Amino acid sequence: MGGVIKEFLFVYGTLRKETKTAMHDLFADCNYFSDGYMQGKLYEVNGYPGAIISEDKADKIKGEIYTITVPGQILSHLDTYEECSENFPQPHEYIRKKLTVSTIDGDTVQAWVYLYNRDVSGLTLIKSGDYLSYRKNLNE
Repeated sequence: MGGVIKEFLFVYGTLRKETKTAMHDLFADCNYFSDGYMQGKLYEVNGYPGAIISEDKADKIKGEIYTITVPGQILSHLDTYEECSENFPQPHEYIRKKLTVSTIDGDTVQAWVYLYNRDVSGLTLIKSGDYLSYRKNLNE
């Protein structure tokens, strides 16, 4: 008897719970699963973060993992929000990729992640890997 395959989404910036963006209406079709992290580096882009993959296991980006109840619909809306749908010119600023993400308990899931798809050499590295804490410290 086959079970339903869960689709997961990892968010690390403006889509995290604390931010209360307009996109949170979409999350009615998502269920919070766990806090977690992905292996990567986080950069300040222009009032929002951009994540890239890193080979260094010490590089971690903090975020939240959600299960997606209606994957096609939600991912389509998020592709538009992240400007990586076919309606936007190439190269896209972000690409959506399925990566291994760790839960706070150390388990792993395969989750969709929006990765920054441009040169990061002129951007500020967010050393903590936590965008919300970075923004809070800027505002203090």
